Amino acid sequence: MSDILSIENLSKHYGQVKAVDGVSFGIPEGICFGLLGPNGAGKTTTIEVMEGITEPTSGKVLFRGQPIGRDFRTKVGIQFQSTALPEFITVRETLSLFSAFYATPRPMEEVIRLCSLEDILERDNQKLSGGQRQRMLLALAIIPKPEVVFLDEPTTGLDPQARRNFWDLINRIKAEKTTVILTTHYMDEAQLLCEQVGIMDHGKIMEIDTPDALLAKHFDGVLIRLPYDGCCSDALGGFDGLVIRGDSLQLQTNTLDKSLKDLLAVQVNLEGLSIHKPNLEDLFIKLTGSSLRT
Repeated sequence: MSDILSIENLSKHYGQVKAVDGVSFGIPEGICFGLLGPNGAGKTTTIEVMEGITEPTSGKVLFRGQPIGRDFRTKVGIQFQSTALPEFITVRETLSLFSAFYATPRPMEEVIRLCSLEDILERDNQKLSGGQRQRMLLALAIIPKPEVVFLDEPTTGLDPQARRNFWDLINRIKAEKTTVILTTHYMDEAQLLCEQVGIMDHGKIMEIDTPDALLAKHFDGVLIRLPYDGCCSDALGGFDGLVIRGDSLQLQTNTLDKSLKDLLAVQVNLEGLSIHKPNLEDLFIKLTGSSLRT
């Protein structure tokens, strides 16, 4: 599978601050690629350079092997994290307005169907709920039939049902072989939607691969997690794969029965214990040392 976008030694500096520091990676055509990282990691700046909005300090972005230029803007759709919609006009009127900006827009009936807008076409933009607004913004992003769609934290603030409905819309876009580039703070969202993820921190890509490959690389077995009150610290020093963060204890193990017996033997209180297979959230915290929103 060839790369539709290639990022080569990309850097962006603001004075002495290296927001992006020598990043290189490729995005295969037709996948959903997730760029993940704590706030301040450099992912938003990286995305803005990839979109052609921000000029890099050095390095380049290639679209199908060629440097991005003015014509690249006709091949991408962008759903920004925050977008102001025209007030006092309806969803249908907004779709007509934005369709007029393009020489060969996607048929409006197709946009309406893909983004499930049938029930809100005559509603004023200012009266849309959060989930309806995000559906509308996605519709505007796909009007030009883009080859690449950028989605910047599209489900932030949505309730669980609205998030899942939006995931269905993204899967419809993916089914058209459109490349989707997603930033999100929700690791379950990235694990569900993305064929490939890159984890970024301090302006650099720390890891990039499929979610399954990354989890297999960094974890073996299961994770034990339980509240920790600071007791038995000396005895816990002999446990491999154990990490204490604040008031929680986490133990990675592939011998679950033995590990539970060992914890009981040093008189660790197992009340509140949970056991689960590692997921992207566990990997994110392991690599960045950060909670999802710090």
